[in-house]
Amino acid sequence: MSRSPRWRPYALRLKPLYRASDVEGLTHLDSLPGELPFVRGPHAGMYTEKPWTIRQYTGFADAAQTNQRLRQCLAEGGQGLSLAFDLATHRGYDSTDPQAHADVGRAGVAIDSVEDMHELLAGIDLAQVSVSMTMSGAVLPVLAAFIVAAGETGVAPQQLRGTIQNDILKEFMVRNTWIFAPGPSLRIVTDVIEYLADALPQFNPISVSGYHFQEAGGDAVLELALTLANARTYVEQVQGRGLDVEAFCRRMTFFFGVGSDFYVEIAKLRAARLLWSELTGQLGIRSEQGRALRMHCQTSGWSLSAQGAQNNIVRTTLQALAAVFGGTQSLHTNAWDEALCLPGEEASRLARNTQQILQLESGLCDVIDPWGGSWMMESLTAKLVSEARRTIEGIDAQGGVLAALASGWISKRIHIGALEAQARIDSGEQPVLGVNVLPQPGCELSRPASQRDSQSLRTRQSLRLIRLRASRDAAEVAARLEAISQCARSGEGNLLAATIEAIRARATVGECTRALERVWPRYQQPQSFAPGLYGNIRRDARWQELCDRLAAWRTHHGRYPRLLLAKLGQDGHDRGVRVLAAAMSDAGFAVHLGPLFQTPESLVSQLIDEPVDLLGVSTLAGAHGELLPELLRGMSRNSIHVPVVTGGVIPAYDVACLRVAGIAAHFGPGSDITVIGESLLALLEGRSSLSVRSMAGGR
Repeated sequence: MSRSPRWRPYALRLKPLYRASDVEGLTHLDSLPGELPFVRGPHAGMYTEKPWTIRQYTGFADAAQTNQRLRQCLAEGGQGLSLAFDLATHRGYDSTDPQAHADVGRAGVAIDSVEDMHELLAGIDLAQVSVSMTMSGAVLPVLAAFIVAAGETGVAPQQLRGTIQNDILKEFMVRNTWIFAPGPSLRIVTDVIEYLADALPQFNPISVSGYHFQEAGGDAVLELALTLANARTYVEQVQGRGLDVEAFCRRMTFFFGVGSDFYVEIAKLRAARLLWSELTGQLGIRSEQGRALRMHCQTSGWSLSAQGAQNNIVRTTLQALAAVFGGTQSLHTNAWDEALCLPGEEASRLARNTQQILQLESGLCDVIDPWGGSWMMESLTAKLVSEARRTIEGIDAQGGVLAALASGWISKRIHIGALEAQARIDSGEQPVLGVNVLPQPGCELSRPASQRDSQSLRTRQSLRLIRLRASRDAAEVAARLEAISQCARSGEGNLLAATIEAIRARATVGECTRALERVWPRYQQPQSFAPGLYGNIRRDARWQELCDRLAAWRTHHGRYPRLLLAKLGQDGHDRGVRVLAAAMSDAGFAVHLGPLFQTPESLVSQLIDEPVDLLGVSTLAGAHGELLPELLRGMSRNSIHVPVVTGGVIPAYDVACLRVAGIAAHFGPGSDITVIGESLLALLEGRSSLSVRSMAGGR
């Protein structure tokens, strides 16, 4: 098997051999761990004194089931909790809201009220266990429920330790679980920071995420630049409010993704600390503790492949090793089966055990920053610092993060990165074992993937909400909700403080969100893609043949074939569907990319108004079993006879059911874009006997 160097941007290409001359002039070489500029770690002793925290991201179905998993995780060696909420909760909907019904309890736990939070945390000593909550959009009611539940079990706010993500800027750039527009959303972020500074002094008020930039297509340089530029924006918000910026920076944390480019990922984490020490110095932060960057890391979900899926165990292990060598303070390792379905219990346990083996058996914790002084690593770290500085300067030249966000520059840069990466994989330039090197069939689990009975869960949540509303003081709840609206309307007071009072009175997550919607309507963000790039990279004969065949179809029919690509439900992951839109446009389709958060009904209405030849639906969050049959029934009722194909993470047994229901083909994580185009063309030409294949649009 021939080997060629991994593709990297020109500025980050590695040399086969490094010498002392490669680090001449670098000022950080003599620095020590725990000292400025913190390249070698934020703490003097690092893992020799305390290993990184094993913090696995957990949450599914209802609060009672998740509680069992959390307690099991702690009993088996987990050292902190990281709570995953379902998409209905992320978007501020109660479980009974028809807008989000299919997403209830999928890809996270459903939380409708403080009673659910009580059930979620039952038997867990919150005075001893730190809790991380990945929540930004509906941060007010979810964090309020946590604080109220803790208080009602006797844990004072001052005792609570953990982190709330509260990073709304990255939601507008990639993750898409926003609710309100950027301006009001930043008000919410700052109110949370202000409240926690006074009431929860041990609780970190924000975790600025770079992970999602990498997952969406950004390279290491862009991940660094956007993460730190966002963090600087939050500091400026705090300064503008007149809060204690030094204290804020001491409690600020970061969250980075760790992919498979081993050396670059280690250098990226080292570079992040150096850059942040610089930026905080420029912002006037004087204390060393305030200038030290502390991070959580997670291995790359995007890198996992459905083909030869057990290879993902090795990928995750190497990524975890890179995170440790880079000096992370806590770590989540992904389960190997996540490209096939929501992770199973055995795969999740193996992911956690991977970290325990690294801590207990490898000797990794015996040495602080073993890469310190390496000619290669120090040179690469400096290159990443230099390139990230240049990118931050480019953001500043546009007027800062908010201006670059509004112009679409950030979204386009990330999208272009995803397109380039996909083209390199499809052309074979970037090798992926099992996909374009020694291709292997898609893996089918030897056990059935865990089923989530969403209807039973919604019934359970509905009954709990009925009991909640029957037992509470309706007048008090109404008054507390109006206080939230007034706080938002007037710009006076603290929104988290007002929401805590509403949650304590037994208002629901959805009701608190609607109280804000009276002042700030739900935000709508248009979808876009960049044509012309993927096709320019793909010059191989098979791609050209596809383009020629589509050109012949166009000549024969006198128009371009019309392809509508859509997202259903509350899943905002759009890397795959945007890549596919751009690539199919380059191949010769007239592509329309629908808005996020569509319901089956709204998509059927769109098909009535805008007839197409093919419909593609991207799904990643597990709601396909309800949303797609609803869509097919709606199309049938309206006599819409358009082939429907799907892309994303759908377990094999579900794919078979969907094929019976009428889906023409499914493409899961990892397939060549050209294969997808050929399959779509076959449908256009009337050849409907397609086998189920895998598709990169699910990545």
